[in-house]
Order: sequence, then C-alpha cells, then structure tokens
Amino acid sequence: MDILAIVVPCFNEEEMLPISSKELREKLAELVAKGKISEESFILFVDDGSKDNTWELIEKEHNEHKEVYGLKLAGNVGHQYALTAGLITAKECSDVTISIDADLQDDINVFEEMIDKYHAGNDIVYGVRNKRKTDTIFKRATAQGFYRLMNFFGAKTIYNHADFRLMSKRALDHFANYEEVNLYIRGIVPLIGYKTEKVFYDRKSRIAGESKYPLKKMLALAIEGITSFSIKPIRYITLIGFISVFCSIAAFIYALVSYFLGIVEPGWTSLIVSIWFLGGVQLISIGLIGEYIGKIYLEVKRRPRYNIETFLSK
Repeated sequence: MDILAIVVPCFNEEEMLPISSKELREKLAELVAKGKISEESFILFVDDGSKDNTWELIEKEHNEHKEVYGLKLAGNVGHQYALTAGLITAKECSDVTISIDADLQDDINVFEEMIDKYHAGNDIVYGVRNKRKTDTIFKRATAQGFYRLMNFFGAKTIYNHADFRLMSKRALDHFANYEEVNLYIRGIVPLIGYKTEKVFYDRKSRIAGESKYPLKKMLALAIEGITSFSIKPIRYITLIGFISVFCSIAAFIYALVSYFLGIVEPGWTSLIVSIWFLGGVQLISIGLIGEYIGKIYLEVKRRPRYNIETFLSK
C-alpha cells in the first residue's frame, strides 16, 4: 500500500490551520479505511516563516495526532520555495504526494479520484478548476489573461491549474533535479514529461483568514513565470526596435517631402511625443533586459533556496 503525503504550505494561517488539520485528517482516515493508501500516510504542514501562532498550532497538532508532521523554515522564503521544501522533504518518506494550500479552497474530495488515476499509471495528476464562480470579474479576467499570456510566450502551463496536484515519488525525484533559484513550479512540472491526467473540481470560498496572494503577488508570479521560461520578450524588444527605426525613416522622408513642398507648420508637439514614446520604449526594454540579467545574477550565486529549522515527524 502506498504512503501518501499531503503537503500544505502555510504563512500566517493561525485562523485556518485547525480547520484544515481536522478536515485533512478526516479525509486521510477515510482513504485509509477504503484501502486506497497506507496507514502510515501523513499530512506535512510547512511553516513559511509565519509571524503569528501558525507554528505553535502545528506543534500542537503534531503532539495530538501522529499523522500530522511539521516543517519549519528559517524565515519567510515565499510560497513556491516553501512548497518545494515540503515536496522534497516528503518524498523521502512517502510514495506519492498531494500538494494543497492551507485555505482548502481546492476540493479535498477529489483526493480519491487523484489516487485512482495515480494507480492507473499516471505520475502527475493536475487539479483543474471547472469555473471561477468565486472570483471577482477583475480576478477572473486577469487570471485568464495570465494563462493566455504564458502560453503565448511559450511557457507550458495547465489552464486553471495552480499548485493543487498529485505527484509520484518518481516524478518528485526528477523535480528535485530542477535546481534553479527562480522557481515557477507550475511551469517546471509539465517539463518532467511523465504520464499525466486531470481531475476537475469547483473551487470553494475561503472559510477563515485572508488570501496570501493579492494582486501584487500575482503580478510578481506572472513576471517570474514568463521570464523564467521564455526569451520571447527579448526577441519582441528587437522587433520593436526595428519597427521604431522604420517608423523614424518614414517620418524623416515625410518631413523632407513636406519641407520641399512648403507645407511645413511650426510646432514641437509631434517631436516631443515621439521623444517620449521612444524614451518610454527604451526604458521598458532596459528594464526587461535587466530582469533577465537579475535572474542570471541570482542563479550563478547558487545560494540555498531555503533553510530548514525544525522537522517534526513520527
């Protein structure tokens, strides 16, 4: 019987953690009773440097329930690194993992379907949302735009899939070989290449606490994903440069013809607008190139992505 590890990254989740622990423990017991997984299966809560009582609650749950493990990181490193730490740690003592956020907005009732698809020979099973009924119109539009933009720039992503997925030990062993500092797990997992499947579910509203992914973080994640998996933006800069040159040549010819025809009108508006436009394009281009150079800078230093302070297991 396979040992299942449920990996749950947490950051300031003191309001939600007792609820999450209870629901996940009940689901784990249900799966064990059905003979789907081993009795040694466990839940691994990963504390990403929380500033509230999240870790104290994890310790309490661990002391009261043998199936609850805890991993405390030495400081806040961000969701993607915390999730990676949990997955890499869990794979050493499990056969298969399911990752899910602590808010449990993703539906734990599809765990069984995920495991069935794993037993059918799939190493990776993606949890994919049916619809975005719980999102605001703005968030729905920006999320759809994000996935389209990622695919446009050549990064393989699963539409309406976040970080709710099942991965076999074999898939995680290969995931561990991707050692880049600029982490975008949603883009890395499809690169592993093993047989995959999807399960579909309706996302629920958050029961307690606040979302840890406001617009600012979502934009940062989008930039991380695009610049980590595609060099197309730099190629588009070159294209814009050529277009600007051709436009400048055309404008010069037009100005020259107008001069000889005597229809020149004095005024600096067109000149100032063109200078501002080209100046803006240059600044954006330099900033984008700087983003790539910054990523190279972070990669070549090879600093550790996270440090583990405490690991509570059986």
